[in-house]
Amino acid sequence: MARPYDARQDHALWEEMLVRAEVPDARLHAARHTAGTLLVGTGTDIRVVQELLGHARITTTQQYVNSRELHQAGEFSQVA
Repeated sequence: MARPYDARQDHALWEEMLVRAEVPDARLHAARHTAGTLLVGTGTDIRVVQELLGHARITTTQQYVNSRELHQAGEFSQVA
C-alpha cells in the first residue's frame, strides 16, 4: 500500500518542479484544489477524486472543489 509523502519532501519536490518548469512561485495546496476541480469537471467520479486526494470524508472533497472553477473546467472540456 502506498504511503503519503513526508510534508517537507512533498514541498521540496514541488519547489524543484516549479524551478524546472520555470514557473513562478505557486502554492502546492492551490494545485491540489485545481487538480480536484478539473478531475470532477471533466467527469471523474467524486469518490475517485476523494481517494486520490486522500480525504476521509466525501464532504471534504465536495467542499474542496471550486464550483466557479468547475464551471470553467466544464467549458474548457467542451472546447478541448
